Amino acid sequence: MAYDEDDLLALSGLQHYFFCKRQWALIHVEKQWVENVLTAEGRILHERVDNSKNIEYREGAIVERSVSLESLELGIYGVADVVEFFKAATGVKLAKEDGFWLPRPVEYKRGKPKTGICDKAQLCGQAMCMEELYSVKIESGDLFYWQTRHRLPVVFEQDLREAVRNACLDMHTMLENGITPAVPDGVKCKSCSLITVCVPNVQKRKSGKVDRYINESVHGGENA
Repeated sequence: MAYDEDDLLALSGLQHYFFCKRQWALIHVEKQWVENVLTAEGRILHERVDNSKNIEYREGAIVERSVSLESLELGIYGVADVVEFFKAATGVKLAKEDGFWLPRPVEYKRGKPKTGICDKAQLCGQAMCMEELYSVKIESGDLFYWQTRHRLPVVFEQDLREAVRNACLDMHTMLENGITPAVPDGVKCKSCSLITVCVPNVQKRKSGKVDRYINESVHGGENA
């Protein structure tokens, strides 16, 4: 299946999706957004990183910033903060450069490494877009965390690639059907900029009341 360019979704949404599906839907289905200190710092960091379109030559690599990406297969588009190209036996032909070059995506994050795969999935999505655009195989990339000033290498294993593919399909399905998932269990809400829009405590109380009503109406409260 291939998507039309008019139907492509934001690649950056993969980070939202794997952090919380409800957050993704509030942003991308309901078009709601609230900025807090964390999102503001992240936005400023990316503006600083993406500010230059100049090509740099550094430690045997050719470095490009703000590289446009898309995948008609996955149905996503976006911008890679940084792509480093390294000399290789096979790969991409670059203008004014001899030989072949293999791209390696680098995504900048304001905080520190997370326990989930949300950042890794976003980086993998970038790599999968580049594989489609450049007809190459990209084995790994890097996440650079501003708080720790440290690069975290990420290997794009098959399980991670499948998670990205399934997420892209699910995001398109939710958008097409106007679905906003219920509040999930967990402790992510405190760091979410949309907590005042999502109101998780209220949503959970509403869900509990609905469940009790259905149980009492259909089962006569026998399982209460």
